[in-house]
Amino acid sequence: MPEAKPNQPLWTPSAERVQQTRMSAFMAKVGKPEQDYQSLWQWSVDQPSEFWRSVWEFASLTPALSASQVVLEDSQRMPGARWFPDLKMNFAENLLKACQVEGFDTSKAALVFRDEAGHRTSISYQELYGRVAQCASALKKQGVSIGDRVAGFMPNVPETVIAMLATTSLGAVWSSCSPDFGLQGVLDRFGQIEPKVLITTDGYYYGGKTLDSLSKVSEIIQHLPSLERLVVVGYLNDRLGAADLGDLKSAFSAVSIWSEFLDDQATEICFEPLPFDHPLYVMYSSGTTGVPKCMIHSAGGTLIQHAKELMLHTDVTPSDTIFYYTTCGWMMWNWLVSSLMTGATLVLFDGSPFHPGPEVLWDMAEQESVSIFGTSAKYIAALEKAGVKPGLSHDLSSLKAVLSTGSPLAHESFDYVYRDIKPDVCLSSISGGTDIISCFVLGNPNLAVWRGELQCLGLGMAVSIYDDDGQAVIGEKGELVCEKVFPSMPVGFWNDPDGAKFHKAYFASWPNIWAHGDYGELVRHDHQAHSGMVIHGRSDAVLNPGGVRIGTAEIYRQVEQVDEVIESIAVGQQWQDDVRVVLFVVLKEGIQLTEELVQRIRTTIRQHTTPRHVPAKVIQVADIPRTISGKIVELAVRNVIHNEPVKNTDALKNPEALAYFKNLKELDS
Repeated sequence: MPEAKPNQPLWTPSAERVQQTRMSAFMAKVGKPEQDYQSLWQWSVDQPSEFWRSVWEFASLTPALSASQVVLEDSQRMPGARWFPDLKMNFAENLLKACQVEGFDTSKAALVFRDEAGHRTSISYQELYGRVAQCASALKKQGVSIGDRVAGFMPNVPETVIAMLATTSLGAVWSSCSPDFGLQGVLDRFGQIEPKVLITTDGYYYGGKTLDSLSKVSEIIQHLPSLERLVVVGYLNDRLGAADLGDLKSAFSAVSIWSEFLDDQATEICFEPLPFDHPLYVMYSSGTTGVPKCMIHSAGGTLIQHAKELMLHTDVTPSDTIFYYTTCGWMMWNWLVSSLMTGATLVLFDGSPFHPGPEVLWDMAEQESVSIFGTSAKYIAALEKAGVKPGLSHDLSSLKAVLSTGSPLAHESFDYVYRDIKPDVCLSSISGGTDIISCFVLGNPNLAVWRGELQCLGLGMAVSIYDDDGQAVIGEKGELVCEKVFPSMPVGFWNDPDGAKFHKAYFASWPNIWAHGDYGELVRHDHQAHSGMVIHGRSDAVLNPGGVRIGTAEIYRQVEQVDEVIESIAVGQQWQDDVRVVLFVVLKEGIQLTEELVQRIRTTIRQHTTPRHVPAKVIQVADIPRTISGKIVELAVRNVIHNEPVKNTDALKNPEALAYFKNLKELDS
């Protein structure tokens, strides 16, 4: 593997590789030298109209722009700026545009579906277009039109992609969550947006179990008075019939089976031309501090931002096979599906990434010749703990990029990827969020990878780090902000007519500045003009012992090096007019927390950070609460140890884990 020498990158792309990237092609198009990313980024934030016009044209998005097309109005207003105000377009049409490109082989796979039960399905671009046509026609006959909502309570199966494309082709709004959401979690989301149609499967697979969805759906539909049609996909039972729906039909008469719902006479899609800022998706905040915020994302903003991130920052081409481990309740599903606009093959996987064994996703990557492999930081850390070495056990010759997000990727996980997965790969830790359905900080196939760092600021994103006084700093920790407008900013929140909730969420700290809620640090190296970034955790989870701000990721990185520890969570406890750091650890099966292990954990943290980072208390717990998308929830744990209520436990994947943190005697002294 590449050696992690001081002030030396772990990986640098070859000159030949750089010349072949879409980033280089774009730089040539706009007259920027391929080695000068800082110049390109500066131009992209200084001249947003020119930059975003160039992205639209480079990505061959439709319709083609006229020379006089206005790109940006009211550029100084955030929120309030308008992008491409006189443009009419359709999101689904752009994702399926490869089907209309002369010379494109529409028989190539658009979607390859795999699950933990061993099922595999491949759908060509031509077949995908046809099925979307059938679904769109059926939805239209159901009365779905511009602005209506269609909701998916779905696993990551091809029908979810088909239903989304059909919905958005009509100008309706798509929203989805995964079937592992609890009843109240679903109602907290779909109850706010009042869908006209709900699409679900009869169940799903996870961790070797077959899980029923219909009993939960029968309860959901009773609380959605707006619902006019329920469509059930036979996933567990591909021969699903009316007799199998039983009680569901008794509770709600307007139930259809997917195969019967589709209009098999339809062959063409009538894409509805709509304004750039027309609602496309409703996405949801985690909801751990109350009812989830419903973020409305625009069709044009999502499309152009994803085009930039996929084509330029990720270098997705028609010859690529791209995979991201995600559920339909996480924005990375929306991001992955946008890869259809590139003409690539998308791999969908549903199930546990560790069933029947920790190598399952790498078996799939080898068999499907995956070239871009996306996952979470937690998964990479868990792989290393499990002793998995895919580079030795699998043929990964097709792999050119590994993407990681969801939480900060530890420095040691960078080492693991280059040592045990592949030495010649672009490892891109990326960071953004559901709030912007995209990223602020990304990878770049033209740049070196530095240990523990996200490679670069996203093009067109005027990202900065502010200190407590609101001053931009480099080499110091602070709040991640965006100082200028960008097209994938939400057009607002659902049921927030005066924009008060929207303003409070992002603009209350500094007027006209987007404050994202991440705690980060811009870094530069010798002979490097541009800035990379380190994310230290969420701002609202920052620890503050003795008035010193500490990102939780700084602690997790060190604790992960202790072999006995599977995972950990750190919170601040109010104690004697100050805050003390409390670290909770989950240990490997059969291991108990001893004083010797506590001291080893503390020593490891102290040696590699500062005395302020060392926890006052280290406590063993059986589990750590997580959101449905797998993120640990420091705020919920902090509330529990202070005997404060956790407002919305339905937003958690494992709310029962909160019980491990209640009334702990160890915290009384």
